[in-house]
Amino acid sequence: MADAQYTIIGAGVVGLAIAARLSESNQDVFIIEKHLQYGQEVSSRNSEVIHSGIYYPRGSLKARMCVRGRELLYRLCESESIDYRKCGKLIVANTPEEEKELEALRAKGNENGVDDLVLLDREEVEAIEPNVRTTRALFSPSTGIVDSHGLMKWLYNRAISNGTEIVFGTEVIQIEPIRIGYRLELADTTGDRFSFTTKNLINCAGLESDLIAHMAGIRDSLYQIHFCKGEYFRVNPPKDKLVSRLIYPVPGRKLVGLGIHATIDLGGSLKLGPSAFYLPERKYDYAVDAANALQFYHSAMAFLPFLEPDDLTPDIAGIRPKVQGPGEPVRDFIIVHEKDRGFPGLVNCIGIESPGLTSALAIAEYVEQLLPSQV
Repeated sequence: MADAQYTIIGAGVVGLAIAARLSESNQDVFIIEKHLQYGQEVSSRNSEVIHSGIYYPRGSLKARMCVRGRELLYRLCESESIDYRKCGKLIVANTPEEEKELEALRAKGNENGVDDLVLLDREEVEAIEPNVRTTRALFSPSTGIVDSHGLMKWLYNRAISNGTEIVFGTEVIQIEPIRIGYRLELADTTGDRFSFTTKNLINCAGLESDLIAHMAGIRDSLYQIHFCKGEYFRVNPPKDKLVSRLIYPVPGRKLVGLGIHATIDLGGSLKLGPSAFYLPERKYDYAVDAANALQFYHSAMAFLPFLEPDDLTPDIAGIRPKVQGPGEPVRDFIIVHEKDRGFPGLVNCIGIESPGLTSALAIAEYVEQLLPSQV
């Protein structure tokens, strides 16, 4: 018999959501986290947006998980008093070509079950956002923002209260498939090593998820993670109060990112970002280059004409765990029970970038559905 029934590698928002979900009906859930606290990487370095599900191909995991996750997330925030705001989002166009893209985005959103999208003309936008420049916009009223730290705190507390055990400051250094599941060798911050066995292993390691899959014995080039960095700049007062909704440009074709957009936070402040550029190596680089403020200014002034270059101050940076490399087509989430490869009980969650925060509760639901036959 294995020491644990379920072991989750990674205590980001997805790992915590899976732990909270599984522990509702199973007392034998463990989380292994290399940092000394949960949510230290992708989950805490983002726009905190609750996406509606507009951008993703019909039937894709990103589309399905986003739409379902949004529903579950709003319901949880409301019932558990997690701070959020359904502020809405405008995707703005300023050329005839961009206006055509808005039509395509509305059609894609409708295909995904986002049925509340509205096309607005210039006068209708001016009535609700007088400081935004646009010829036409797509309004998504079901887009919002959430306190990601408050969400993770609730998921962590729920998992712990359900009996989940979490080991911080501990890295997985070896994974060995065995008859009853998997043997994990771990190392803590002092270098001490220990091992234990688990029947089911769920890889939610974010930026290291491809390395964990490889460690378990799965060598697949399609699982390779590419580090894609994004910086944010904060808009200085008093101009940070000149918009009350999220303002996005029309996204690029290959969806490396959604474009430098204007995001309000729950404190009422405004920031621009993120940018999107691939790092040449797997380096945890969270520095924000102040010299990039001019790039942000030029990108945002197309729809925020009130901005001046000195209105921007460096804020945070994050790194997306992308499975699409530079110049490659858009890729979906990888959420796979690897039993067909000969790894029963192993679920890989790889490439969980945006809309991962929105999708977290739906991903937890989905992973639970993948594993019943192994319980």
